[in-house]
Amino acid sequence: MPVSQDVISALIDLKRADDEGLVAQLTSQLRGLIASGRLGKGRPLPSSRQLARDLGVSRNTVTYAFEQLAAEGYLEASHGRRPVVAVDGHERIGRSGAVEPSMRSARPRLSPWASRLEQTDWPMSYQGQLKPLRPGHGDFREFPNEVWARCLRRNAVGAAKRGLGPVNRARLREALAHYLATSRGVRASADQIMILPSAQAALTLIAATIVAADDEVWIEDPGYPGAVAAFRASGARVTGIRLDEQGMQRMPGLAAPKLIFMTPSHQHPTGRLMSLARRTEFLGLSRPGKTWIVEDDYDGEFHYDSRPVPALQGLDAHGCVFYVGTFSKVMTSDIRVGYLVAPPALVSTLEIAQRHIGLIAASHVQEALAEFIADGHFLAHLRRTRRLYRARRDHLVEELERQLGAKLSVEVPPGGIQLVARFKRGRADQAAVKRLVAAGVETRALSSLALGRPRDHGLLLGFAAWRESEISAAVRTMASCF
Repeated sequence: MPVSQDVISALIDLKRADDEGLVAQLTSQLRGLIASGRLGKGRPLPSSRQLARDLGVSRNTVTYAFEQLAAEGYLEASHGRRPVVAVDGHERIGRSGAVEPSMRSARPRLSPWASRLEQTDWPMSYQGQLKPLRPGHGDFREFPNEVWARCLRRNAVGAAKRGLGPVNRARLREALAHYLATSRGVRASADQIMILPSAQAALTLIAATIVAADDEVWIEDPGYPGAVAAFRASGARVTGIRLDEQGMQRMPGLAAPKLIFMTPSHQHPTGRLMSLARRTEFLGLSRPGKTWIVEDDYDGEFHYDSRPVPALQGLDAHGCVFYVGTFSKVMTSDIRVGYLVAPPALVSTLEIAQRHIGLIAASHVQEALAEFIADGHFLAHLRRTRRLYRARRDHLVEELERQLGAKLSVEVPPGGIQLVARFKRGRADQAAVKRLVAAGVETRALSSLALGRPRDHGLLLGFAAWRESEISAAVRTMASCF
C-alpha cells in the first residue's frame, strides 16, 4: 500500500555499525520502497534537510542518496525542489537507463511438468463450506470422532517414545493387508502396501515412476480429472476411452498403451460396475513392464444392491495392477491418508520415490488408524454408514423422480456416494451448475468431466453427506432453478 510522506522516515532503518555505509543503506531502502509501490510515481519525497533531521544523519548523506537514485532513474530532481518519484512499482531501470517492466510482474518460466499441470487443472465450481449436494463426500457428522480422537491422542503421545521409524508403518500395512484381502479380494503382502497422504498422491507417485514423455495412457471418458492431471503433467498422451453399460470399453484396433487407468468397481462419475468378462479382457492387455493397469477403488467399500465385486487386482496373475484407495470417503475428508498396493517388482523403486518426493503420511496418524481398525471401530462405522447411505441414495432418487422427473433421468448406481442425473432434453449443464451453486446447491457438471468434446450433459449429485430432510430441501431448490 502507498504510504504518506510523514511516515517515510519510519520505514527506514539505518544501522550505524553496519559495514555498509549510511548512504548505501539509505539508497537501497528508498529504492526498495519505490520498487514495491509504497512510494508511487509522482510522489514528492521530503526535502533533504527534513529527512536528514528525521533520520538523525547529515544532510550530505541524504543528498548523496537522492543523487544516486536520480542517476538510476528512480527520482526526478532539480535544484531548489524536492525530489519526485519517477517510476512506479511495475517498472525498473535497465542498464541503459530506460524504464523496463518489473521483473516481479514478468511471468516466471515454468518446468514442463508445472506447465502441463497448470493447463490440465480443472476449475472447481465451489469452495469453502460444504453444502448440499456436493459430490465426493461422506457424512462427517456420523463419524465416531471421540473414538478417533482418543486413538490420535494416544499415538501422538507415544510418537516421542517410538522415535523415528519406517515411512510406511508396519502395523497399518498389516491391518490393511488383512482388511483388503477379506473385503476386496486384494492379493498382496503387507510389504506391497504404501501409506500416502491421499489417493491423488498415489497417482502422482505412479506417474513419476512409470510414465515417460509421450507414453500413451487410457482413461475413462468421462472420468476422474485428478488422473488426467497427474498423467498429462508427466508428459503422457492421454486418450479418453468411451463407456458403455459395463464401464470402460475395449477399443478394437488400438494397440495397448503404457498404462490404463480405470475405476471398475464404481466408475467415476457414472457409478457403473465393470463385469467380470470385461475385467478379464483388460487384464489380457497387461504385460509386465509394458502395459500397467491402475485400479482406483475410491469408494469400493459402499455396495448396496449386491455383494461387493472383488477387486481387479485380485485377478491379476502377472503383477501388472496398481491398486489405489483412500480413507477420506469412509472416515473423514481431512484424515489425509490413502494407500497404494504396488506390483511386487516395483515396491523398492516406489519406496525410494516416495521418500524423495515426500509423499509421507504422519506416523502417529498411521499408528492411530491401525489401532482404529484393529479395535473394530472401522468396520463398525463402515457397516453403519452402508445402511445409512443406501437409504439416502434411495431418498434422493425418489425426490428427483417426484420433483424433477420430467427434466432429469436418474442413473441409479449400485453403490458409491454420488449419482448422475442427465437432462432429458439438451441443456448447458455448466450454466445450470452455476445457477444451483448461487442458490445454495452444489453439484458438478457431467460435461466438465469429459476428456474431449462432451457427449453427455447432466449433474453429479452427492447423497452420502446429507440427511433426508436436507436432500428434500435441496431438490426443491433445484426444481425452482429449472
